[in-house]
Amino acid sequence: MNKEKKRIIDDRTILDEFVESFCKIIDKYVTYIICSGFVAIAHGRTRGTEDIDMIIEKISKKIFLEMHKSLIKNGFVCIQSDDPEEIFYSYLENGDSVRYVWDDEGYFPPEMEIKFPKDELDVEQLKLRIKLPLTKLDVYFCPIDYQIAFKEEWLRSDKDIEDAKHLRIIYEELINEEKINSIKERIRKLRLR
Repeated sequence: MNKEKKRIIDDRTILDEFVESFCKIIDKYVTYIICSGFVAIAHGRTRGTEDIDMIIEKISKKIFLEMHKSLIKNGFVCIQSDDPEEIFYSYLENGDSVRYVWDDEGYFPPEMEIKFPKDELDVEQLKLRIKLPLTKLDVYFCPIDYQIAFKEEWLRSDKDIEDAKHLRIIYEELINEEKINSIKERIRKLRLR
């Protein structure tokens, strides 16, 4: 195994603590995945981020209100609104994301950006969610093949391409190029038309 594959963060970071404490609450109410930049960061890639992206299954207002109440009780606050019904209807139900931060941090990063699934690809990732032992985090992530496909085909910024390269190195033996290409084709059909 090469040096790059052995690069794993041994020290806990503020992002690690934030993600685990947030996900511990969310997991009681809803199926979720962590996706995008934090996946590469959790695997030792050094780059800055202010937010962690989370997709949650579409839930009822009742469940959301209970989950929101629990987040508030445990020291988190939504930066868009204090009104949970507004958060649910004006943001989540409307296809927009909402951001939660630690209340005692004065609305500074890190932020958890939550959104409902955009399409069948997001729903599929939720069903296939996995824990990634190399991260040493007790949270659910999107599958690596999906992560790479989305970064290379949908997001495509320099930062995203570097994230995908990093994950390709870490998971070299497990990556399925055929599957990645199939996901990319579905991204083109569903999101790039």
